[in-house]
Amino acid sequence: MDGYPAPNGTVPAGTVAIRLRFNSRIDIARSRLTLVVPGHDDQRLQIRPGPTPDLMEADTIMAAGGMQLHWQVLAIDGHITRGVIAFTGIAR
Repeated sequence: MDGYPAPNGTVPAGTVAIRLRFNSRIDIARSRLTLVVPGHDDQRLQIRPGPTPDLMEADTIMAAGGMQLHWQVLAIDGHITRGVIAFTGIAR
């Protein structure tokens, strides 16, 4: 899996376009993307299919500070994969 934001990377605070690419086709309808910000409620993001079947995208507004993106995808073969991307939002 690769994409934006990068693990341990930084993103500018404000509206951010998240893009995650996987090594196989994924079932968007049964996949999840959650933004976790310490001290705040978790925010489940509305994901949409990307232009290819191995890509998912979402838009969100991020503040400055440390956060995590928790993802879970269902591959077309029924295989569930999960992960966490830690990153930091920086003020513009």
